[in-house]
Amino acid sequence: MSKIKLITDSASDITSDIAEKYGIQVLGFHVTLGDKSYTEGVDLTTDDYYSMLDSSSDFPKTSQITFAEFEDVYKQYYEEGYTDIIYTAISSTGSATINNAKNAIENFYEDVPEAREKIKIHVIDSLAYSGGYGYPVVKAAEKIQKGADVPEILAYINEWLSCVEMHFVPYTLEYVKRSGRLSAAAAFVGELLGLKPVIKIMDGVSYVPEKIRGEKNIIPKVIDIAKKNMIPQTPYILLSGSLPEESAQLEKEITKELGYPPEYTVKIGSTISSHVGHKMVGIILKGQKRR
Repeated sequence: MSKIKLITDSASDITSDIAEKYGIQVLGFHVTLGDKSYTEGVDLTTDDYYSMLDSSSDFPKTSQITFAEFEDVYKQYYEEGYTDIIYTAISSTGSATINNAKNAIENFYEDVPEAREKIKIHVIDSLAYSGGYGYPVVKAAEKIQKGADVPEILAYINEWLSCVEMHFVPYTLEYVKRSGRLSAAAAFVGELLGLKPVIKIMDGVSYVPEKIRGEKNIIPKVIDIAKKNMIPQTPYILLSGSLPEESAQLEKEITKELGYPPEYTVKIGSTISSHVGHKMVGIILKGQKRR
């Protein structure tokens, strides 16, 4: 009988209570600011990270999870009698962490040769961020509790990832400018004209398909995106940061428009907030299958 362990990383934005509830191992990214280092989810909370962004002129630096950390995890769960490990990773377009996970597999088998026939390690490139891949990991954990086997779990995660879309809108261009993703001049003009970029992430690539004018149009635009892009009656997840009133308004209005509520709301961590800041709202939805 299979004994399956789900692993992901902290960029999935799975909270510690959900991880504990379902037995999901969340490996924390390492964050450095000045001469201080932290591990996301261990001694650095999401709110701590927001404070870092606001209080420092420098951006915190995030480093990948190491080869050695993965090998230690593989050994741990092998010794605990697991037959399968499934690691769903942050997009390979945004981090080389998945390479460390893959390279650690062969090294683990070389160190523990008897493990080759006893435990299989599956590594999935999510090509997504935040709840875009955190959500299917949580749902997979629910399926495991109900007796799902490895092929079913792998098929479910990969099918979701082949359809997932992320759309979000920052309320300010301050963080986008500081991250270097928008020039100071472009940010100044954008703020002056009240323009807000709609940022879309699919298959590991982010782009700006359109811009909207004025904060009052942000929530209606997110709802419009959902209605146009989401397969009807499929689950969706909201993205939030440090704007609880706007997030609550989005949840209320989109529930009314779609006729059913989101599965839950994900509070973005370091990955998304480092690019666009924490003053934002957005949605994760299931669109048409792409691969």
